[in-house]
Amino acid sequence: MVIYKIESNHYGTIPFKHHFSFGYLADMQVSENMLKWAMRFYPPLFFQRIWVRKFHKDFKGVEVKISKSLLNTNYNNSIFGGTIFSASDPFYALLFDQLLVRRGFKVRVWLKSAQINYLKPGRSNLYFTIMLSEADIAEAEVALKTVGKFVKSFPMEIKGTDGEICARVMNEVYVRNLFKGEEETVAY
Repeated sequence: MVIYKIESNHYGTIPFKHHFSFGYLADMQVSENMLKWAMRFYPPLFFQRIWVRKFHKDFKGVEVKISKSLLNTNYNNSIFGGTIFSASDPFYALLFDQLLVRRGFKVRVWLKSAQINYLKPGRSNLYFTIMLSEADIAEAEVALKTVGKFVKSFPMEIKGTDGEICARVMNEVYVRNLFKGEEETVAY
């Protein structure tokens, strides 16, 4: 996606072309609503019909819907496994990033590893909710203040419209303090 904004200098107003990526929002404090809309139209999620329903207050949770559509249905008439796996990818990292930035930390957050078990075909829309507990947040803060990094695995259950579990996911999140002089928006 390309965003055009207008910048002015002493020569007048000139258009400035900026290539937008999700990384553009990394390490930036944004509102729950702004990030919800950015994620809804982020092409890797949008075209797979992965829809953020809601970010909870202070980014302590998120609710996500995977809509079954022509764009993500496989030959067995269920949601493609890659779509389910993609839906589970960014959200723990996003929650920790936004939470910790609000608490004064300058961090780099990654999904370090993930494991998925497909239990039954997703033949309807799928849903999941992630909630971070105060204990999880406190554990991350203590680790960052003492050893400079936090690594932990978190479970997820992805359910169909009927409430049955279609997939279980384990996401291992890696959070570390930025190094002195490190750019906040550089990914490597």
